[in-house]
Amino acid sequence: MSFAHLHVHTEYSLLDGSNKIKEYVARVKELGMNSAAITDHGVMYGVIDFYREARKQGINPILGCEVYVAPNSRFDREVTGGDDRYYHLVLLAENNEGYENLTKIVSKGFVEGYYYKPRVDKELLRTYHKGIIALSACLAGEVPRYLTKGMYEEAKDRALEYQEIFGKGNYFLELQDHGIPEQQTVNQQLLRMHRETGIDLVATNDVHYTMAEDAEPHDVLLCLQTQKKLSDENRMRYEGGQYYVKSPEEMARLFPYALEALENTHKIALRCHVEIEFGVTKLPKYDVPDGLTSWEYLNKLCHEGLEQRYHPVTDALKKRLDYELSTIKNMGYVDYFLIVWDFINYAHEHGIPVGPGRGSGAGSIIAYAIGITQVEPLRYGLIFERFLNPERVSMPDFDIDFCMDRRGEVIDYVIEKYTKPRVAQIVTFGRMKAKNAVKDVCRVLRVPYAEGDKITKLIPLNATLKNAFGLDGKNEGVPELMEIYKDYSMKRVIDLAIALEDMPRQTGMHAAGVVICREDLSDNVPLQRSGDDITTQYNMKEVEELGLLKMDFLGLRTLTDIDKTIKIVKETTGEEFDFEDCQYDDPNVFELIASGNTDAVFQLESGGMKRVMKDLKPDCLEDIIAGISLYRPGPMQFIPDYIKGKRDPKSVHYAHPMLEPILGVTNGCMVYQEQVMQICRSLAGYSYGQADEVRRAMGKKKMDVMALHRNYFINGKVNDNGEVEIEGAVRRGVPKETAELLFDQMYAFAQYAFNKSHAAAYAYVSYQTAYCKRYHPVEYLAAVLNNRITNIDDIKKYIAYGKENNIDFLPPDINKSGVSFTVENGKIRFALAAIKNIGSGSMEKIVEERKTHGDFVSLEDFLKRVESQYLNKRLVENLIKSGAFDCFKVSRAQMVSVFEPLMEMVYADKKKKESGQFSMFDLVENAAPAVVALPKSNIKEFPNKLKLSYEKEVLGLYVSGNPLDEYREKLKAFTFNTGMVTFSEDDDDFESSQKQSDWEGKEVSLAGVLEELKKIATRSGKTMAVGRLEDLHGSIELTFSPWYYEKIIKDKVEQDSVVTVTGKISFRQDKASLLVDKLEVWSEQKMAETDKNAVSEKLYLKMPFKDNELYAKLSAVLKEYAGDIPVILVIDGDRLGMPYKVRKNNGLIYELSDVLGEDNVRFVDVKPK
Repeated sequence: MSFAHLHVHTEYSLLDGSNKIKEYVARVKELGMNSAAITDHGVMYGVIDFYREARKQGINPILGCEVYVAPNSRFDREVTGGDDRYYHLVLLAENNEGYENLTKIVSKGFVEGYYYKPRVDKELLRTYHKGIIALSACLAGEVPRYLTKGMYEEAKDRALEYQEIFGKGNYFLELQDHGIPEQQTVNQQLLRMHRETGIDLVATNDVHYTMAEDAEPHDVLLCLQTQKKLSDENRMRYEGGQYYVKSPEEMARLFPYALEALENTHKIALRCHVEIEFGVTKLPKYDVPDGLTSWEYLNKLCHEGLEQRYHPVTDALKKRLDYELSTIKNMGYVDYFLIVWDFINYAHEHGIPVGPGRGSGAGSIIAYAIGITQVEPLRYGLIFERFLNPERVSMPDFDIDFCMDRRGEVIDYVIEKYTKPRVAQIVTFGRMKAKNAVKDVCRVLRVPYAEGDKITKLIPLNATLKNAFGLDGKNEGVPELMEIYKDYSMKRVIDLAIALEDMPRQTGMHAAGVVICREDLSDNVPLQRSGDDITTQYNMKEVEELGLLKMDFLGLRTLTDIDKTIKIVKETTGEEFDFEDCQYDDPNVFELIASGNTDAVFQLESGGMKRVMKDLKPDCLEDIIAGISLYRPGPMQFIPDYIKGKRDPKSVHYAHPMLEPILGVTNGCMVYQEQVMQICRSLAGYSYGQADEVRRAMGKKKMDVMALHRNYFINGKVNDNGEVEIEGAVRRGVPKETAELLFDQMYAFAQYAFNKSHAAAYAYVSYQTAYCKRYHPVEYLAAVLNNRITNIDDIKKYIAYGKENNIDFLPPDINKSGVSFTVENGKIRFALAAIKNIGSGSMEKIVEERKTHGDFVSLEDFLKRVESQYLNKRLVENLIKSGAFDCFKVSRAQMVSVFEPLMEMVYADKKKKESGQFSMFDLVENAAPAVVALPKSNIKEFPNKLKLSYEKEVLGLYVSGNPLDEYREKLKAFTFNTGMVTFSEDDDDFESSQKQSDWEGKEVSLAGVLEELKKIATRSGKTMAVGRLEDLHGSIELTFSPWYYEKIIKDKVEQDSVVTVTGKISFRQDKASLLVDKLEVWSEQKMAETDKNAVSEKLYLKMPFKDNELYAKLSAVLKEYAGDIPVILVIDGDRLGMPYKVRKNNGLIYELSDVLGEDNVRFVDVKPK
């Protein structure tokens, strides 16, 4: 007997199926079946994934969906309720027409019929029935539903109706048996109906998980869907535990009385064959002006653009343009270029900032001529064939960066131009990653939050649960987690989490992806509604594989920074500037970059990149392009060679003279993918298309392809007719040994080589931000702050940077601040919208009122003039604490004490007026507004410490001062600070690895302000505490053990105290924390002791560049001379604390000098003043 599963829910029946596609297909194959279906609830999310996996494993994929059928019209709302709101029906695509019709039905169910579920109706089924086989479904189907109600005749009528809709032989009555009593009753009635109507039977298992033992993980999944706990009595559950992939033998034992129904599943499977076409482009047509074809219009734009961009237009330029045009025409991408040009042109015409380019598209002179890109390709040796060539048949891909604030306008334009049926955004899937899976299972199993939180904090970033717990057979795992896994109760939690890990949990909408089609999109992909937007049900990769035009409308915040800078400069100074005709060669800009002062400069603000620029001393954009390309894991090792070659061109050696024109621009180093292509072309006679194949094979490590090309590169390639297809390096006069060495060097580097076109485009943006910073530093910083106004960490970082660069900041002021950060007389005024718990909408109304009717003169005046709907107590209190009302010349303490009754009084007065109760003063025209002064009060202003604490509370940082200001000199006595031991986004790989390996477990003493102190209950019921220590360099998490909290901290240490803490450093998920074993609150006595005991010397070591091997040698020497003198390592002026203390000794000096050189070892007296 042959059998095929025709009613199957996969992981894409979100939170209702735990049947992972790969495991499902593998199980089907293991059980000896050769066909299997996918019929997820109302959606086709998993169809392409399933189709590919089934074909890969030799299984015939049957594509389907279990749709929801509305009782009447899909447009009706709440005609009936409860179980009769919709019925289930299984639809299977018999052929390609059926697949297209299934796609239509499912799409319209979402777009037109969504009400609780995506509902279709019988009108839709009649319209799109061809090529579809239908099954009556589970107990929730319309026919079974009538049967469970004892309404046999009505059920038979519905069955005959469905047979009429789909045609005789295309509708089947579905038998199921999961041990549910109702199914036994329904099955007997279906057998009777079969005898009376002749409608054939099928037997199915309603599969929701793969193996029988997966029942519990699936039950947890249902709890997540319904927001219940596993122990809840009244909740959704699948009774019987029979919803797994059963073998044909198991199915035969269930249905000995209906073997024909089992055979029918196989017969249906034999009928179902869908061929999905991949890789065939389906480009839409661009609507060109009357009288022109697309080809003629593109030519017109190109030649006009060439005249505007180049003076003069040379024959070489015309030749390059004609070559690109013919390539684009022959490959069928004329309309593609016009579509991209059109929406970028729309952005330019509407003042929406567009990036200079991204990816390999910047290598096209056509793209440059018609304004798609702004990078001149010939100037930087960019190659068109890296983007598009006849020998690589794949869609071109212009990824475009737009201003973050206005990107949506361009997307709206495209949707309106091509109309919604032909345009949609693209679905994404949020998945249950390791930590979330653990949290979800803990919640369902009622595991205490603290226990789950402890586990998730121990799971390394990006690790799977099997990795983390050492269960994958490859990794040792995290020791603490492996110990937890030994606990039986927690083992159950982890095993369940592993079963659910990486399952899709919900859908989202891709932030940038838009798909455009030549016809209605639902002819090609299923669609769904996401709020007011329409999205595909297939993900971005699948949409591209189907040959549809996918465009990425990316938002680049830096473009918004530049745009806002230009506008702020115009508003504050009247000066206008842009980068339209910029030559990117200003020596002052390169001087700024070479200084390393590149905070907020695009791509150049990491600590490592700053050092590279300081060492490199760039004087042209080529250096920036190279820096961006080299500063990555792998090629980073070649940076010293690049710098050496720049400083001393005579030191550069080329393996062959033909390499100099190719590698000369990068000082003899291979940096770019394009250089690999050029070497293949110049030295071995490859075409650009053949050279691009080599580049791709090298990058993807295709060893079989590489072996062929190694021989071709050296000896050439001759076809069967004796014709030379690739000349080869030897034929071109390159010694064989040189050719072999060169190919091997190319292979070693090509794995890391970067796309120069992409780097050049981003170097343009780097230069523009550096220009803004060099010539308009205050305005640029204000723009940067405004673009990060909701990120307090970024605000703190850039304000600190501004202060270091002598930029002054003004506190928030209700009469001077804007909603955003503003520039005021060369200083930056703090933004009202940056105050916590104050929405930008309320602030916009407040600023609008101020501009319309003048400054606010008192707190009462403010409350009276601003509409009540935009104010609340928290907002007013935070404005007071931030200092925004200091302009009223009343102490913050007094305003805090009276603002609530004052608000009540003002609001009561407003209500009287609204109800028509007026005083005689209200009737006097032009009467001055009554301003009642605040009650006199003896309340003193808050102490400075408390005042600053409130500022930190509502602003996230100190504005009018810092609690540590009076201790700045004293803090210099401390060897360590938080910046030395915590990770920063500016740290490069060298710094991060050095910090974690060297500081783990080391004891340090730090001084700063104690913040965020809070209690935590442990599993044993004791109380511990966590907090943060903030100093002038950053902050670090503190952990206090239960014993230390009870004895030392509890009720004895105040929040915001200046303290010294001593403890050991530990790292979790690349974040440093300090387990405190000693804490002292600072006092006058403590400060005196600090003076008395201050360390008088430190050992400074200067290292010329980052070098792990050199660092290891230093560490070995320092360990031999342990003592009390702290060690500071200096690289390019940047200090890196080292976790060693040494004693002053001639042997130490001698050994260190031997490693670093005598001039790079110094003991320095640092006793504070």
